Amino acid sequence: MTFDNKPVNLPDKSFEKEGIRSHDTPTPEALKEFMKIGWSSSTLDTVSAHPVIPFASNRRAKLSQLFPGTRLVFPAGALKTRSNDTDYRFRAHSAFSYYTGIGASDSVPDSVMIMEPTDTGHQALLFIHPRSPRNNEEFYRNARYGEFWIGRRMTLEETELRYGIKVELIESLENFLSDQKPALTVRGQDHKIDVHISSHQREEEFLNQISIARLVKDSYEIEEMQKAVDSTLRGFADMVKVFPAATATPRGERVIESAFFGRARVEGNDLGYDSIVASGSHACVLHWIRNDGDVKEGELVLIDAGVEVDSHYTADITRTLPTTGKFTPAQRKIYTLVYEAQRAGIAAVKPGNKFSDFNAACMEVIAKGAYELGVLPISPEESLKPENGLHRRWMFHGSGHHLGIDVHDCAKARKEQYADAILEPGMILTVEPGFYIQADDELFPPEYRGIGVRIEDDVLVTEDGCRVLSKGLPSHPDEVEVWMAQLLNS
Repeated sequence: MTFDNKPVNLPDKSFEKEGIRSHDTPTPEALKEFMKIGWSSSTLDTVSAHPVIPFASNRRAKLSQLFPGTRLVFPAGALKTRSNDTDYRFRAHSAFSYYTGIGASDSVPDSVMIMEPTDTGHQALLFIHPRSPRNNEEFYRNARYGEFWIGRRMTLEETELRYGIKVELIESLENFLSDQKPALTVRGQDHKIDVHISSHQREEEFLNQISIARLVKDSYEIEEMQKAVDSTLRGFADMVKVFPAATATPRGERVIESAFFGRARVEGNDLGYDSIVASGSHACVLHWIRNDGDVKEGELVLIDAGVEVDSHYTADITRTLPTTGKFTPAQRKIYTLVYEAQRAGIAAVKPGNKFSDFNAACMEVIAKGAYELGVLPISPEESLKPENGLHRRWMFHGSGHHLGIDVHDCAKARKEQYADAILEPGMILTVEPGFYIQADDELFPPEYRGIGVRIEDDVLVTEDGCRVLSKGLPSHPDEVEVWMAQLLNS
């Protein structure tokens, strides 16, 4: 086993070892010597302690109490090959980000954070691949890690100051782990860690605990979530402004998608997930991410998108908007039904209620609406019984989920910790009912077929109810039309 910091899925061993590719220009000895001289100091004098330090420290302290005497290992993950020697943009594993606080711009592939047991708890140790000094050929020869190729990384000292964790060279990790001390880790992120750490009887419990730890957000997380939401709202305005260009361009869904991506990259780290831009009947495909359809005058466009900020917290917001800025009568009827369902769902988000309560509130309105539209063959009360659920023909998904550092946060929580759990202040949820009439659904008149509507907001549970973090984006149909008119005429 080796800890050479290079991906295992590359057959070229020289590239694994040195980041050198077969088509790279050879480096003469004279050039190697010349590259060693004439460099001024490039120390980062502006590095300061990150405000996340006390929050990340507190998160680790809570986890330490649950697993005394056990080594806890958090790999950031490795670069993933997109094609040949081209990698996807790196995004550290969420558990690594949560317990270190390291943001996207400072994340280094192959990093590992270890909580090493001590007599009083755990000590956090961060193993990283630091910047390449100018007396090391890596800075100009290594296409994967070299500073001339990918930019400057922080030194060990800079990283330690920035995040308040003791930092070590990644090359020392193999020796550190050689004692085979019992350890718990997040598997599937770093093959070197997986093969070096034996399975542990508490692995499932460990994964569960580091997931449910994120159910209730601290004040730092709530601020980061609001940043993500605010950037996302500006991104939605950007998208509406390009509606005329989208309707005039083949595959116009991608015109809209591109407008949002620009905002995500300018103000954040990336998209929190692949944006859904679904025009016309594409809106009835719940995870439509191909975004290759035309955008036609008079249709609705369902947009589900979120900016991920540098801390990796992401928004998740959906609006369904008329391309012309005005709803048709049929569109407004379905949209209003979903709007009322969401209002009912948000009203049920408060401490003491179950997570499942707001889903039930949304579904009650959806069932009643389907009955009033004349398409539900039984009463709403009968349809809402678990053994029936006929109204779900038009809303098959749930009405929301936990949101945070992952778009579907806390995914390893058990049912009793999630759907059946009691809501607490600090939880952040989405509330997102929908109504989707497939293009071939003959239970509806032709003017309704192909209409798909979803409205989604990000909601913080407070001490006395909830606060809609995304309330700055209109959702009432009248307000949507006024907002769109202002943007389209500006």
